[in-house]
Amino acid sequence: MYRQEEPEINLEQILEKLRSFMGRLRGGNGKKGGNAFSYIIIGIFVVVVGLWFASGFYTVQPGEESALRALGRFQTITGPGLHWFWPSPVGNRDIVSVDEVRRLEIGVRGNTEVPVESTMITGDQNLVDVQLLVQFNIKDLESFLYRSVDPAGITIKDAAETSLRQVVGQREIDDVLTTEKEAVQVDTKLKLQELLDIYQTGINVTEVKLLDVSPPEQVQDAFDDVVRAREDKDRIINLADAYREGQLPVARGDAARLLESAEAFKETRVAEATGQAERFLAVLEEYRKAPDVTRQRLYLEAMEEIMPGVTKFIVDGENGGNLLQFLPLTGDALKAQGN
Repeated sequence: MYRQEEPEINLEQILEKLRSFMGRLRGGNGKKGGNAFSYIIIGIFVVVVGLWFASGFYTVQPGEESALRALGRFQTITGPGLHWFWPSPVGNRDIVSVDEVRRLEIGVRGNTEVPVESTMITGDQNLVDVQLLVQFNIKDLESFLYRSVDPAGITIKDAAETSLRQVVGQREIDDVLTTEKEAVQVDTKLKLQELLDIYQTGINVTEVKLLDVSPPEQVQDAFDDVVRAREDKDRIINLADAYREGQLPVARGDAARLLESAEAFKETRVAEATGQAERFLAVLEEYRKAPDVTRQRLYLEAMEEIMPGVTKFIVDGENGGNLLQFLPLTGDALKAQGN
């Protein structure tokens, strides 16, 4: 979390060495010795001050931020690059990787389960084991360092466990195990971020994911049967939907074809009935003008339609009209006579 900086200059050790050196120099006599001693003291002081000021330079890497404090009071935040700030003991700087994604696990540590964290009660008074993974980074370095106690440790752990228990406690066990997992993750993330903001931790929750959700071991088989039954239900529904989608276009096509046929039949019958009615009205009009002529014409027209389909016989009158002696004039009879 924190990047190790270079060792700072120990002023106490430097002053102790100066005092020892000055004590040895005081053993000499004369003005020349006194002037030399003064120059040496000034030179040493200048070197010490220069080294002290030079130790104020520091570098912040990409993805890091530095929180600066002067005499223990927070001053500002600096980003990536080369900077200078008052060296210790006047100033202090804390360089932290803010873009690093950190992980927190609830109910499990690696491959080891932690039942005291994962076991919780659902809204319908059932027990369920829930393991959670939280990923987060730092969005406010000042709050992360100076406004909360161990924000990336016990604080976020307690907040995550509290949020998860509240969300699970509002749902039935079937929902938590099957259909509502995504909703549990979303609600837990929102609740956790809300608590972390209230505690001023400066943490940004990037992802909340359920690692494992399982019922108590005693009823595991029964819940597995429920899951399989729901999967079968969804599969059958999907098959029914597919069959429906295949049959509906065929039915719509048949219906459209029947409607078109019925419409054509209707138009034909209407046209025929209209024509017959108009023809009858025309004949009626002519009949009113000349009834005898019209009657005669209708009779002849009827005979023209009837007579072509009637077999005709010509009987010789000299035989006394005996119908037993006749000459057939049909096509078949003429062929027989020709033979």
